[in-house]
Amino acid sequence: MSAVATDRVSLDRRTPPLGGFTLTYLRIELLRKLRNRRTLIFTVAFPVLMYVIIGLPLRDTPLTATPIAAGGPSVAAYIMVSMAMYGAMMSATQTGAAVGVERAQGWSRQLRLTPLNPVVNIVIKIVAGMLLGLLAIVATFIAGAVSGVVLTPAQWILTGFAGWLLAGAIFTTLGLAVGYLVPGENAAQITSLAIVLLAFLGGLFYPISSMPDFMQVIAKFTPVYGISEIARAPLTGDGLDALWFVNAAIWLVIFLAGAAWAFRRDTKRV
Repeated sequence: MSAVATDRVSLDRRTPPLGGFTLTYLRIELLRKLRNRRTLIFTVAFPVLMYVIIGLPLRDTPLTATPIAAGGPSVAAYIMVSMAMYGAMMSATQTGAAVGVERAQGWSRQLRLTPLNPVVNIVIKIVAGMLLGLLAIVATFIAGAVSGVVLTPAQWILTGFAGWLLAGAIFTTLGLAVGYLVPGENAAQITSLAIVLLAFLGGLFYPISSMPDFMQVIAKFTPVYGISEIARAPLTGDGLDALWFVNAAIWLVIFLAGAAWAFRRDTKRV
């Protein structure tokens, strides 16, 4: 009597390399966002329009004691950077909040059936949101350059990179957290309102020094404060403050942890 060999069947799912992060998944995620015309309008057209209305008339007004003719930045440059950041923040949160629609369609629970790591899923959406937010930065900066804003190469690069990197990362995670907690289209409405409120409280549209004292205290605890001060520092000539980076890092950790927890909570029943 010969022994019969049997293979042991394992029900464990193998974890894919990098937790499931692939360029193909990232490309699909990004293309889905680019097909949304409403998102593109708010991402590209709105910050450019706001710059033209508010900033353009002030392109000959110096921002600092250094005259524009001597290489000093204009108030228009300050507003241009602020509007570009606002567009990046808005596009980032809308990208994240779109998971509310995915939840209604059952897509997030379907992903939970796969070996995809929840954190990797969030990272992919963050990267897609940041790439979309880059459109707002580039479009607004092009409008500023065409209309006569003059900056040094270092100022163009530093303000654009800081605004894109920080605003994109932090506010995509905020959108994801809201999207996994709030059903359907309500997530986009809530995040839009939140961005407007945070932008005003955090001093994105005007210098914090012009606020009342109690508002200046509140502003320093908002997620907009640190990133806006960092991005505009090359224009104002102010030295970098470590508290700005602490503010940005803390809010990024809070939103990232909240998004990961909300994703697990929403998809734990499969």
